[in-house]
Amino acid sequence: MRYLPHTEAERAEMLATIGVDDIAALFAAVPQSARLKSPLDLPPHSPEYLVEAHMRALAAKNHAAGDGPFFVGAGAYRHHVPATVDHLIQRSEWLTAYTPYQPEVSQGTLQMLFEFQTQVAHLLGMDVANASMYDGSTATAEAVLMAKRLTRRNRIVLSSGLHPHYRDVVRTYVGDGLDLVMIPHSQAGTLPLNIDDQTAAIVVQTPDFYGSLRNIEELADLAHEAGALLIVVVTEIVALGQIEAPGALGADIVVAEGQSIGNALNFGGPYVGLMATHKEFVRQMPGRLCGETVDADGNRGFVLTLSTREQHIRREKATSNICTNSGLCALAFSIHMGLLGEAGFVKLARLNHARACALAAALVKVPGVELVTHTFFNEMTIRLPKPAAPIVETLAAKGILAGVPVSRLDPTHRDVANLLVLAATELTTDDDIAALTSALTEALK
Repeated sequence: MRYLPHTEAERAEMLATIGVDDIAALFAAVPQSARLKSPLDLPPHSPEYLVEAHMRALAAKNHAAGDGPFFVGAGAYRHHVPATVDHLIQRSEWLTAYTPYQPEVSQGTLQMLFEFQTQVAHLLGMDVANASMYDGSTATAEAVLMAKRLTRRNRIVLSSGLHPHYRDVVRTYVGDGLDLVMIPHSQAGTLPLNIDDQTAAIVVQTPDFYGSLRNIEELADLAHEAGALLIVVVTEIVALGQIEAPGALGADIVVAEGQSIGNALNFGGPYVGLMATHKEFVRQMPGRLCGETVDADGNRGFVLTLSTREQHIRREKATSNICTNSGLCALAFSIHMGLLGEAGFVKLARLNHARACALAAALVKVPGVELVTHTFFNEMTIRLPKPAAPIVETLAAKGILAGVPVSRLDPTHRDVANLLVLAATELTTDDDIAALTSALTEALK
């Protein structure tokens, strides 16, 4: 009864209060075809220490990112997160109310989110950023819906260089309410003849899923000439330490995945979505916006300035149904970014690019390997002389996680079977690269 504390008398009282005879009546609306005909085949209950031992044994079967050479990216990247981050996010100053509805008792949370917004707006080169979103993919979908509201148009042009998972999330979000047009990968840099007066926005990722850098200024001009908006997606936020901020290149809405800063890889999440835009668009920006003010005594304070979602206003006026802002992940992001500072962030980006250059130089020396991506930050695509998926499995058996076969995520791409996406970060060593190229040479024989 430790976790089910209600007595039979209490259950009977609750049933009587809601006017049903027994618990089975609560499930009357569930069709018989959807009900289990017999109990689930589950093992009997066990003492807590045995369950813990069982879970540890299951966890030991995982091959984690730090267990050997690791070149997996494709939207989630292995970076060093200082121990200071984990220590600080547990301090009581930050562990106030998770959802900052009551500013008088949430000043720690609100101040952190205010500082976070400032950092994100600066990074993305925009006027204003919100207090984070679920992750990069849902932030992209929310940006698409935001563009529809701003332009009152229904056509969205998606570059096929956009991460396949992000494309799927956009499709799921918008359903049949928007006309989604996909531009083939070979056209993703220029998007010719696909923008008209019904286009609400162009969505492009840089560096894209394949690692290629995109000409944002050219795309911005194309969009603006047609009265459309440019949405730029960044899945590797560290890249902004080396490349120009999208806002400075003409983007109207910038969304990103912030996992690389402060948040380690893990099995399933959570991550943190970033979103920033122009000041004049702020009323259509989803999520929350924290602001700075002064109290009755003139002391600095923080408030929830905007929170235009259905929990606060009429549903038809809501800009989003997001019910969390990944607050803890945003806090970790903000602390790590504060520790790095601008100079440290730029240095981190340079290290990443240098490691990627070293990886590319080594890969092209492997017989049969062709470098497909010629402009990159820390991620690239190569073409193998054999299907990539079996090669990745072969190397994984040797303890080397060699990247992501494009066929696993984007089966629509031409020559997809032999394409492999690899990433390098500041944690990629020369020994890791040597182990990869040696094993890859052997596997390709």
